[in-house]
Amino acid sequence: MSRTLLAIESSCDETSAAVVRDGEVASLIITSQPDHNAWGGVVPELASRAHLTSIAPVVRGAMTKAGIQFGDLEAVAVTTEPGLVGSLLVGLNAAKGIAVALGIPLIAVHHIEAHLLSVLIDNPGIEFPYLGLVVSGGHTLLYKVNGIGGYELIGATRDDAAGEAFDKGAKLLGLGYPGGPEVDRLAAEGNPKAHDFPRGTIRKGVNDFSFSGLKTSLRYFLRDNYPDGPPVGAALADICASYQEAIVDTLVTKATRVAESSGLKSIAVVGGVAVNSRLRTRMAEECGRRGLGYYTVRPIYSTDNAAMIGIVGWHKMIRGSFAPLTITARASMIRADRHGNIREGGKDAAATTNGTEDGR
Repeated sequence: MSRTLLAIESSCDETSAAVVRDGEVASLIITSQPDHNAWGGVVPELASRAHLTSIAPVVRGAMTKAGIQFGDLEAVAVTTEPGLVGSLLVGLNAAKGIAVALGIPLIAVHHIEAHLLSVLIDNPGIEFPYLGLVVSGGHTLLYKVNGIGGYELIGATRDDAAGEAFDKGAKLLGLGYPGGPEVDRLAAEGNPKAHDFPRGTIRKGVNDFSFSGLKTSLRYFLRDNYPDGPPVGAALADICASYQEAIVDTLVTKATRVAESSGLKSIAVVGGVAVNSRLRTRMAEECGRRGLGYYTVRPIYSTDNAAMIGIVGWHKMIRGSFAPLTITARASMIRADRHGNIREGGKDAAATTNGTEDGR
């Protein structure tokens, strides 16, 4: 008999639902919110209102695509943290309502844990432990993934995340939001060695990242060389390629060094920035040169999506790890301070989560 669960993700500006049947993704629906483009970033209030409009049709769409009825569900999994609280609450309350109405268990999923294990969707044979590099608009993190429920936080950003650096750099260059894809597109036509932008905390012995200095360097470069506004054509492509190379070089160098020093044999790159073409090429080349395995996932599973929530939810369901209906959302962030101390939500974060049921 098939075992089936519904998964919901609404941590930022994508409303997503998925059905996971017997450990495999049976359906996935994602609805994005283009209205934020005009503001140059995600507006929390607008995001939560859009989720309210989208959540019901997205859930119904996932159920229809999977060819199941609500009565076929055994549990419902949902993102509870981290993210925008208003957005998280829309998905969480929808999941609670479904759980109560059907009399089925609720499963709480940590968004970062879901990214770390999203690699299992396309690479079910990956061996533990592996190094997980989470790169997105809000996070740049290095984890040793020991197995389902066992994660050791090794490094984090001290300021801007990699995706944040892409978007802020794109804004300085007069490009749209989100800026990462546009920088990637233009960089393909440029020379990554045209300009020498700084690499943050690239030195050995430091496992953390820093991208704020890179953003500042670009600002001053444009001020000094293009006072009348960003260039166009080949000059713009060269700047995009060089700026992108600084971000990618930092990520690749740090991740491969940490993997080797930690005795890990493979690296999984996950999160929205994992779709960047230069990062994929450079990571594959460097891992190949060092004899490391390199894993990633298809773009649809890299950005925020309910399929990765469902995969974590599936493993929790078969273990009987359920959440109380009193659980609420948390807008936690994971960063490193200037001394290298890892902090989550303004408090010291545990370096290891050994089987904790919500990934905290």
